Amino acid sequence: MFAVIINFSSWIAADMPDQTGRVVIVTGGNAGIGLETVKQLLLKNAKRAEEAIAFLEKETGRRAIFLELDLASLASVKNAVDEFTSKEEHLNVLYNSGGIMATPINKLSADGFDLQFGTNTLGHFYLTQLLMPILLKTSAINPNDKPRVITTSAGMFRMYPQINYSTLRDGPARRKLSPLQLYAQSKTANIILSRELARRYGDKIIAISLHPGVLRTELTSHIWYLSWGPFAWLGSPMFHPTWMGALNQLYAGTSPEAMNLNGKYLIPWVRRGKPPATLEDPAVGEKLWGSLEELVKNVA
Repeated sequence: MFAVIINFSSWIAADMPDQTGRVVIVTGGNAGIGLETVKQLLLKNAKRAEEAIAFLEKETGRRAIFLELDLASLASVKNAVDEFTSKEEHLNVLYNSGGIMATPINKLSADGFDLQFGTNTLGHFYLTQLLMPILLKTSAINPNDKPRVITTSAGMFRMYPQINYSTLRDGPARRKLSPLQLYAQSKTANIILSRELARRYGDKIIAISLHPGVLRTELTSHIWYLSWGPFAWLGSPMFHPTWMGALNQLYAGTSPEAMNLNGKYLIPWVRRGKPPATLEDPAVGEKLWGSLEELVKNVA
């Protein structure tokens, strides 16, 4: 016999302010918590594959816009930003929400990086960099309503709370780590980069990272034992529904109170967490930021 303790939040999606006129990007908006985030934003009048859009239109009465984006390809990220900026003149919230987990060790990104780091971290870093001009433009239009960059991490970052730069591309060092450790590293990097974004642009942009909760989504599809026999039965009470996973994202991206959380890390549900001090060290953030800038500077 065991019990699962859930820290319920007094804040729910219905508490979101009206989102009329706001422009929002949600990566991974076709499934999981990304889909739920888009759904709730549309219900609040905010301005993605066709099946998901049709589902959302049926659920909310409003239609999302599909932006083709493969985070594992830096060229695809650039093309997506070019398309977005040709259609929109401002951006209120960027949800760096899409991700993959525990993919086979032999899989690499289109640019030759570890697939999980390339997708979960580098792709989002490059996306944020390319969108920085429109984010800063939006901030200048209304300094009292700063644009927000909300980045999804995971509680599992504690499995590997460091950055081993020799594992970002394939090689012996990378092969010594398990897929879950590589996943944890990518989520560690997301916390560091969100903190560094707040340090560099905190007077104009709100940057928050978060753990969405332990959820049963497509993200765990590569972890076969979670769907097998006794493991599936024993693990099921640990997983929370997708709508709960979207709460931290929605709160961070829409609530007035979250304007005071620049550079912070949220844990379930709608509570401030405290990462290890090393992840908040400006020297660690500056090194990672500079390293990733070098990796993306020559994208065609």
